[in-house]
Amino acid sequence: MAHLVETMAYVGATPWHGLGNRLSEGLPLEVWQREAGMGWRIQEAPVQFQAAEDVSAIRSHADAKVLYRSDTLAPLSVVSSRYQVVQPQEVLSFYNDLVLAGGFELETAGVLKGGRKLWALARTGQGMQVKGQDQVNAYLLLATSCDGTLCTTAQFTSVRVVCNNTLQFVMGRDGGAVKVPHSTRFDPKLVKASLGIGLSAWDRFMAEIKQLANRPISPDEAKQYFSDVLREPAAASPHDPVSRAMQQVTALYAGEGRGALLPGSRGTAWGLLNAVTEYVDHRRRSRSQDHRLDSAWFGQGAQLKESALKHALALLH
Repeated sequence: MAHLVETMAYVGATPWHGLGNRLSEGLPLEVWQREAGMGWRIQEAPVQFQAAEDVSAIRSHADAKVLYRSDTLAPLSVVSSRYQVVQPQEVLSFYNDLVLAGGFELETAGVLKGGRKLWALARTGQGMQVKGQDQVNAYLLLATSCDGTLCTTAQFTSVRVVCNNTLQFVMGRDGGAVKVPHSTRFDPKLVKASLGIGLSAWDRFMAEIKQLANRPISPDEAKQYFSDVLREPAAASPHDPVSRAMQQVTALYAGEGRGALLPGSRGTAWGLLNAVTEYVDHRRRSRSQDHRLDSAWFGQGAQLKESALKHALALLH
């Protein structure tokens, strides 16, 4: 089976998706580039075509260009002539001053879909205990694409240590994410200024998480929550058929999930949210772990987790 993840590097513990080449900490960006499979450039060429009515002539399309890899010459996509490319090296270099200034440390970086998507993830040095030993740490994800499927996106992401569940926080609100369309030149300084590297958004997010951990949930509320998030009618009786997704999130919340029985999770809104994030990151049916990663960060899985966070926060009001 073809894999979405072409090459990836990481430091520390094996990532939740189990993919990549392990590196020692503190290595220079040149090593990360090589081991993460990002040591190449995105090149451009004009679009040319041969009309069936006149095979003797090669014609050009001035409003489009082909993007291809400098190492393999493999085509990546056909885009508008106005498309602004972000190079693999720029993705890694984005973190350079953050790492040198202290606090940030690259943890994973890699290439998806043969180079069509690129990303790097760094620990910010920020973390907090929700309740007891339930630790949540903050990361900064920078991702881009060269096929028009993803804006260049700088996104704060949380990781719950006990289960390695990932959650993009303050999605859709100021301070959580900056998205730069490919019609605009990517300016790392402006992106960092817009993010607010002081992580004020993290403090707000953790305050909300602690509120979720202190919000008790009744059985009827849990049933309605999963119904809303999965967009599936709640079962009227225990004998009514439900989807596999509903069965799994319900079981994860009831105690099967990693960390589901911790004081802040058992019978709380935080437990509801973690049941969905664990389902997306670890249990949801997927063709492979790299397809799961792509979905959890950029696709339907990310959208489902965003919905889960939105509905969980609604329970606080």
